[in-house]
Amino acid sequence: MPDTSADDEVAEIAGFGYERARDELVNVVKMLEQGGMDLDDALALWERGEALANRCAEHLAGARQRIEKALSESDR
Repeated sequence: MPDTSADDEVAEIAGFGYERARDELVNVVKMLEQGGMDLDDALALWERGEALANRCAEHLAGARQRIEKALSESDR
């Protein structure tokens, strides 16, 4: 049976803007660096960090495409 809480979390993160995803990713990294949590919690936090990093990458790729499109249109 799939983990609906993980699915819900991915759906939640998919709605994040770049700044929110970046800020939460920074917090995840800080928490992981501090340590002191059990393995299951650390793995769940790592997975959240991966999802947040992917969301940031999606935003950056979209911004890059928009810039490239604007530059190519201005060259005409």
